Amino acid sequence: MTGPVKPGHPAPIRADLGGETPIGEAGTHEKVLGREPLRPPLPKRFYTAAAVDEHGPSYRILLDGRPVKTPKKQPLCVPHVALAEAIAAEWMAQGTHVDPATMPLTRMANTALDGVTGNEDGLRADIAAFAMSDLLCYRADGPDTLVSAQAARWDPVLDWAAGRLGCRFRLAVGIMPVTQPEPARGAMLAVLAPACAFELTALHVVTTLTGSALLALALAERRLDAEAVWSAAHVDEDFQIAQWGWDAEAKGRRAHRWAEMQAAARILTFAAKS
Repeated sequence: MTGPVKPGHPAPIRADLGGETPIGEAGTHEKVLGREPLRPPLPKRFYTAAAVDEHGPSYRILLDGRPVKTPKKQPLCVPHVALAEAIAAEWMAQGTHVDPATMPLTRMANTALDGVTGNEDGLRADIAAFAMSDLLCYRADGPDTLVSAQAARWDPVLDWAAGRLGCRFRLAVGIMPVTQPEPARGAMLAVLAPACAFELTALHVVTTLTGSALLALALAERRLDAEAVWSAAHVDEDFQIAQWGWDAEAKGRRAHRWAEMQAAARILTFAAKS
């Protein structure tokens, strides 16, 4: 618990999902030199029920009636009831321990509240900068099957983006950089202007996972669904897999990244339906 508890008011619970300290308890762990755990032990589940409570214009998450707080001790409040219910479901789905790796929506909400709110313009600028070196603009020079696969998945997105942003992105073959028309940056910033901290957080996650701000924008504006965006982002990787097969470690990383992608897509869907 954090801070003194006023009579009649439930104690807040910190949603500290960085794994540094147990959630909701001050427990310590004895260390043995040379035998430290590779990752901090997961906190034990300390609550029975998770629920959603309307709180002004937002919705907060309650654990056994107590409000959850972010790592920076802000109330874990989100702007959409569907998002709040999905976050509560993550908490309810925990077993005997609370595992942050299985709670991407909670982690993204913490990021939106603690790291993005008040810095929205900085995140918009970062996403726009990604667009200026977007994955979709860098094409292979061979073999023909890969060139055709890139064109089939990426050209329709670039055609749509040209109409949406009012400018066409330039293509490059190979890894040599290409300079995009400067109006593209301003057009991206204008499109991102209405996005709130939660939407920007999700957009940034998709952008970094895929290497493409244009794919992220296509997802946010429901031009493509999450599966189509994910497939387009992995044209090159899937070509290599077809040639050489799966690497077990890479397969695990991709599955984790796909879970993050799905969570970000859900946030964008909740925003679109509000």
